[in-house]
Amino acid sequence: MCSPEEADLLRLEEVFSTTLARTSSLILQPLLLADPEPSDSRGRESMQLLHRLHERAQRLWEVTELSLHSLRQRLHHPSSTGLKALLLLQNTDSVLRAHKEYIESYTDCMVVQAFQKATKKKSEYWRNQRKVLQPLLSHASSEGSLGTMLSQALQQPLAQHVQQYVLLLLSLRDTLGKHHPAQKLVMHAVTQFENLQSFMGQALDQAVATQALWHSLNSRLRDVLCTPTHRLLQDSQDIPVTVTPLRAERVLLFDDVLVLLQGHNVHSFDLKLVWVDPGQNKCVLHILTPEEEFSFCARDSQSQVVWRWKVSKAVCQALRGKKDFPVLGSIIEPSAPPDCRHVAYTFQHEGRLCQATYEGEWCWAKPHGKGILKWPDGRNHVGDFCQGLEHGFGICLVPQASEDKFNCYKCHWQEGSMCGFGICEYSNDEVYKGYFQAGLRHGFGVLDSALKASQPFRYTGHWERGQRSGYGIEEDNDRGERYIGMWQADHRHGPGVVVTQAGVCYQGTFQGDKMTGPGILLCEDDTLYEGTFTRDLMLVGKGKITFPNGFTLEGSFSSLSGKGLYTQGVLDTAALLPDPSSACKRQLGLGVFPLENRWQGVYSPFQDFVDAGCPGDMQEALLGFHVHSSRELRKSQEYLSCERSHPKDSAGSMEDTLRELLQHREPKALQPYLRKALKNSWHPLGKLLRTLMLTFQATYAGMGTNKHLQGMAREEVKQHAQELWAAYRSLLRVALQHQGQTLEEEDKQTRDLQVHGLLLPLILPSFYSELFTLYLLLHEREDGLYSQGITNLSLFPDTKLLEFLDVQKHLWPLKDLRLTSNQRYSLVRDKCFLSATECLQKIITTVDPREKLEVLEKTYREVEATVSRVLGQEYKLPMDDLLPLLIYVVSRARIQHLGAEIHLIRDMMNPIHTGGLYDFLLTALESCYEHIQKEDMRLRHLPGHWDSRELW
Repeated sequence: MCSPEEADLLRLEEVFSTTLARTSSLILQPLLLADPEPSDSRGRESMQLLHRLHERAQRLWEVTELSLHSLRQRLHHPSSTGLKALLLLQNTDSVLRAHKEYIESYTDCMVVQAFQKATKKKSEYWRNQRKVLQPLLSHASSEGSLGTMLSQALQQPLAQHVQQYVLLLLSLRDTLGKHHPAQKLVMHAVTQFENLQSFMGQALDQAVATQALWHSLNSRLRDVLCTPTHRLLQDSQDIPVTVTPLRAERVLLFDDVLVLLQGHNVHSFDLKLVWVDPGQNKCVLHILTPEEEFSFCARDSQSQVVWRWKVSKAVCQALRGKKDFPVLGSIIEPSAPPDCRHVAYTFQHEGRLCQATYEGEWCWAKPHGKGILKWPDGRNHVGDFCQGLEHGFGICLVPQASEDKFNCYKCHWQEGSMCGFGICEYSNDEVYKGYFQAGLRHGFGVLDSALKASQPFRYTGHWERGQRSGYGIEEDNDRGERYIGMWQADHRHGPGVVVTQAGVCYQGTFQGDKMTGPGILLCEDDTLYEGTFTRDLMLVGKGKITFPNGFTLEGSFSSLSGKGLYTQGVLDTAALLPDPSSACKRQLGLGVFPLENRWQGVYSPFQDFVDAGCPGDMQEALLGFHVHSSRELRKSQEYLSCERSHPKDSAGSMEDTLRELLQHREPKALQPYLRKALKNSWHPLGKLLRTLMLTFQATYAGMGTNKHLQGMAREEVKQHAQELWAAYRSLLRVALQHQGQTLEEEDKQTRDLQVHGLLLPLILPSFYSELFTLYLLLHEREDGLYSQGITNLSLFPDTKLLEFLDVQKHLWPLKDLRLTSNQRYSLVRDKCFLSATECLQKIITTVDPREKLEVLEKTYREVEATVSRVLGQEYKLPMDDLLPLLIYVVSRARIQHLGAEIHLIRDMMNPIHTGGLYDFLLTALESCYEHIQKEDMRLRHLPGHWDSRELW
C-alpha cells in the first residue's frame, strides 16, 4: 500500500509536468519565434541561449515524465514495485543533472538579459500575454517589466517544485523505519535536493549581481565583459582593495577570470593561472599570474581573508571546470587550490616567449614540469621545464628557411639552454651527438656529415664554446685522409698526425689547418723523411731520408709541383742494419699527445657526475638516451611526442647501482660484477667504455688503419684501463660516502695489479679488432716469412721433420704413429705430439693475454707429458730439448699471424709475469717464431732439394 507522501509526490510531479509543458508553449516557443535570424552578434548569442534553454526545459520535462511514470507504477502495483523503483530514489543524480542544466541555462539567459531583448521584438504580443502568464507566477507581478515577468515565470515554478520535493522527501523519510531498505536512498535524495536548493539560490544571486554589474559599467567595458559565462563573485566596490603596482581603479572577480579595470583598459587573468599567496602581511594578498605579479591591499585583515577565500574558491572551481555542488558553506575558511596545474596559455608581453603558447604543467605561475611550448614561427619545444625555463630533457624543432626543413635538438637543458648530452639533427642532414654547455657544443662530441654529402666528413673529439678545440679526430672522405691531433677555434692547431688512404703519413705542427716547420713523412714502404715542409706538405729545406734497408740520404730538398723532388746531399750506404732509433720514429703519435689529456672530454662529465655525488637527476645527462626517429617523422608535429629509452629502463636508479657496487667488493665477486657493468651501456662504467670504443674506432679503424699508429693505440688501451679503474674507484667512494664510510687510499703497486690483472683483460675485447689489425699490419713482413716457413716445413713427414729439427730420437713418440708391418714410419704425417698441437691452436680462441699464456703453458705441459710417456718416467725438458720440440709443435699447429699474436701478448701481459714461467715460455715461442723465419732453413733444407730416397 502506498503512503500519503508518495501520493503527494505523484500529484506534485503531475502539476510540475503540466507547468513545464505550458511554459514551453506559452513562453519559450514564442521567444524563439520573436527574431529567428537576428543580424547582430549579440542578438544571435541571445537566440542561441534561448534555444539551449528550450532544449534543457524539454529534457527536464522528459525526466519529470519518467519520474511520474515510476510513481504511477508504484501507485497501481504497490506489491510488485518497491520504493527503490522510484526514479527520484533510484536515479537521483540523473534528476538533479536535468535540474542543474536548466538552472545554468536559465541564468545564462538572465545574465545577458536575453528575455528583455526578445520581448522588445514583439512587445505588443507579450503585453497581451500578461494575463495568460499570471497563473505561472506565485504572486502578482503586473507592475514589473515584461522581461522580468518572463524571467520569473521560467524560474519560480522550478524553485517551488524543488522546495516541495524536499518537504515531501523529508516527510517520507520520517514515515520509514530506521531499518527500512529504502531509508538510505531517501536520505541521499533529501541531501541532494537540499544541496540543489542552495545551488539554485547561489546561482540566481550571482546572476542577479552580474546583471546589475553591467548597468554600472560604460558601454565599452560592458561590450568587453558581458558574456553569458561570467558570474560576478566579488566587486572591490563592496569590499575595497588597492592594487599595486598596477593601480587598478576597480577589481572584479568572476567565476572564470579576475579583471582589473584601469579607465577604459581591461586586464583579464584566467583563474586557472592565478596563484594566491597570502604573504606575511595580514592585510596584503599577493596574486601571481604568468606575466604579472600584483598585490591586493585591504583595509583590514578580515577583508583580506574574504578576498583570499573567494579568489581561492573561484580558482578551484575554474580548475574543475564546474561550479561547486554542493555549494560551499558560508563559513569563511581558506580553500587551497593546487600549486601544480595543467593549463594552456599564450604569452603576450615582449620577450623571448612573446606570442608563444605553452601547454603543460605549471607551478606558482611558471611553466614547471612537462609541457609543450610553441611559437608562431613554427618553433616547438617539448620536454621538462623548471621555474619557467627549459630544464631537463627536451626536444626542440626550429624551422629553417627551406620548406619542411627543421633543426631538431634532442638534449638536456639547464635554465633555458642546452647543457649535458644531446643529439642534434640539422636541416642539412648533419648530426651531432655529444655534450653541450650554455647552448653550445662543449666537451666531447661527434659531428657527422650527411650520408650523401658532397664532402663527407666526421669529427670525433673535443669542443669548446661551439668550436672544435682540443684533441680530436677528423675523417675527410673527400680528400681521403684522417687528421689526429690538436684543434683550436675550428682549425687544426698544434701537434698532429695525418694518415692518408694512400698509406702516406705526416706528423708535425699545424697552424691554421696547415703543417709548418719540421715534421716527419712516412711512406707505405717505411721510407722516413725528417725535415721541413711547406704549408702544402711539400718537402723543402734541410732534411734526411732513411730507407727501409738502412740507407740514408741527408741534404737539401726542394719540391716543384708536377716536376718531382730535387735534392743535393750525401747518400750513406754503409749501414748494414737499420738504425733502431728510426724504428721508433716510424711509430707516430708517441710522446706527442699526452695520454692523460687525449680524451678528457669523455671523462670530465663522469667526474662532474661523481663530484656531485651521483645524483639521479644527472644520470641521463651523463649516460645519454636513445630516441627513435626517422626523416619522415621529423616533418610532422608527431615528432614532439616521441619516446626515449633512458637509464631507468635498463639499469634501475643510481641508488641501486651504488648499492650493487658495495655488494660486490670482494675479489671473487668483483670481476663478474665489472664484466657485467662494462657490458651494460646504461651503467656509468659501461657508458664510458662505449664512448672510448667510439673514439678508438674513430682513430684507428677504416681509413685510419695504419701500422705506424700501433704504438699509439697500444698506449691508449692501457690508459683506458687505468682511467676505467679510477672511475670504478670514484663510484665506490661515492657509494661508501652514502653509507657514511670512506675509501682507503690505494698504493701504486696495488693499482697496477688491478689494472693489468683485472680490468685490462675485461676491456681488451672491446678494442681487440682494431688493435690486432694494427699488429697484423706492423708485423706483416715477419708473418709473411713465418707463413712461408710453415708452408715449407709442412712438406716434411713427421720423422723427417723431427730429424731435421735435431730432436733426439729417444724422445720420438713412435708408438703414436700406429704403423703396420708394411708401413714405414717416414710415410705417416701429423701424428706426433698431437695433443700439444691441438692445445696450442687454442691460443687464437681468446683475446685475454693471460688466457693465451695459460694455453702456452698447457702446451708445454702436454709436450712434457708426451715425452715422459715415451721415456716411461717423469722428465723435465731442458731448453736444448724443449726448443726443437716446440718448433715442431708450432709448425704443425699452423697458427696464422703468430708474430702479431706474440707481440700483442708481450705488450699486454701483466708485468708481474716478467721473469716468470710465462715470460720464459713466451720467449721460447718467440725463438721458435724467429727460427721458422730463417732464410737458410727455407732455402737449403727443403725436401725438394733432397734425394728422393732420403724421404724413404
